[in-house]
Amino acid sequence: MQTENEVVVLRLGHRPGRDNRMTTHVGLTARALGADRVLIAGDASNPKETIEDITDRFGGPFEAALTDSHRQLLREWQGVIVHLTMYGLPIQEVETEIHEAHSNGPVLVVVGAEKVPFDVYERADYNVGVTNQPHSEVAGLAVFLDRLFEGRELDREWADATHHVVPKETGKQVEPVDE
Repeated sequence: MQTENEVVVLRLGHRPGRDNRMTTHVGLTARALGADRVLIAGDASNPKETIEDITDRFGGPFEAALTDSHRQLLREWQGVIVHLTMYGLPIQEVETEIHEAHSNGPVLVVVGAEKVPFDVYERADYNVGVTNQPHSEVAGLAVFLDRLFEGRELDREWADATHHVVPKETGKQVEPVDE
């Protein structure tokens, strides 16, 4: 079920045992930087559980789900599809168009792992390169979401958190949220 201006990240090509950490980081980055949901194509129950645990502790709203058919999702998506790939058009050339599309409807951001099937390139409204150099898909997603939300996601308020991070110049501090 899509909502009007939601941003959904689709993680393609998860390889169990090999991509667990990277898929988890795609989901956590999506959550932290403003997306509403992450859909993971394939058997990725461990990353899904980790993402849900973080959402339970540090707040939402955010949803993580598994999907068996990325092709069906791509066919039925009622909004703009952005595929992040180092082979795509530079983000700075298409970000204005993507902002306009997002103001009129939902955005599906496709983040690949292994070799992405060519039909994804064809179905995408935008094949976007954050840089045309080899890099991490997590870094690409982070830069894309920051550009999409123009930095507003960095001040986001989190509902239903049981814990929060206390910003410190040195050290680490996580505390329970006061009721």
